[in-house]
Amino acid sequence: MNLKEYAWIFPSAINSKTCDEIVEYGLQKTLEVARTGDGKNNDTAENSSKKRKSEVTWLDDRWLYNLIHPYINQANIEAGWNFQWDYSENIQFTKYGNNQHYGWHTDSFPEKYGNVENKNFIGKIRKLSCTVNLSDPKSYEGGDFEIDLRNSIDYEITPSSILKLNIGKAKGSIIVFPSFVWHRVLPVTKGVRYSLVCWNIGWPFV
Repeated sequence: MNLKEYAWIFPSAINSKTCDEIVEYGLQKTLEVARTGDGKNNDTAENSSKKRKSEVTWLDDRWLYNLIHPYINQANIEAGWNFQWDYSENIQFTKYGNNQHYGWHTDSFPEKYGNVENKNFIGKIRKLSCTVNLSDPKSYEGGDFEIDLRNSIDYEITPSSILKLNIGKAKGSIIVFPSFVWHRVLPVTKGVRYSLVCWNIGWPFV
């Protein structure tokens, strides 16, 4: 799919106090080693760590969805995607410490959701992703979020195709993008970076 906009950014959309409250809340949960993929195909912690190093936990609180959903809806319209979507998965709270990262990947899977606990997901796919930066950029180094424009037939895959979203690094910034877009988080070299990730699903593209 050829896109005019690969991401839509709301700089400092969430105030600093709320970001701190989310971090405090997330750290009260049990963090686990992050994995890649959909839990299949030898998705062990050892295999995943080659591509991804971070700690995560899962949040399913209505107030968090109420906080994020208006921005997802607004981005979907203003970026001109107008994707149909109707449900969100559990929100991922992520902690990136020293030398932790997430290499190039997309959030979408080629298969539709099948036998899953939430029956509203069956037959659907991830369509819109959202990441929220909860940390003050002065509190860590590295950890930049980048997008690759490789999905467009008009771009050759070269270093110049990488979209550096520095404007989205401000605390409380929200970045919304199609789930099939390639993206990565560069290694954190100092401090800790906290974020939220929300995946939003709908019926497959026709």
